[in-house]
Amino acid sequence: MSETPPVQRRPAGELEASVLAALWAAEGPLSPAEVQRALGRRLARTTVTTILTRLHAKGAVSRSRAGRGYAYSPIQDSAGLTARRMRSELDKQDDRGTALARFVSDLPTEDEQLLRSILADTEEPTRGEIGR
Repeated sequence: MSETPPVQRRPAGELEASVLAALWAAEGPLSPAEVQRALGRRLARTTVTTILTRLHAKGAVSRSRAGRGYAYSPIQDSAGLTARRMRSELDKQDDRGTALARFVSDLPTEDEQLLRSILADTEEPTRGEIGR
């Protein structure tokens, strides 16, 4: 008796990332069928529709009526979505300080320096500096 090889599951979020990439590359809203075509028909239309519905429920895409169905658009670009996910994970933590400290301590030196530079550029002036 021959054994069937195990089914290879996709990494978590891979399908959502593929669908979002298709939406980011588009010049306007796409229907599920158009997303399916953009992905080279690797997924069934029903699968694409399910992914788009889940992304809409998560607030990652907006949708508008297009005939009997919907057309979808990304709400944020890739960097905005990453920032939103990071904030969402941070919001789940009871000890935000420890989570942030561990995040920073695990960054490569270049990323830590970039983060420090960004924070320095966005700091608000102190009361004494206002009006100078």
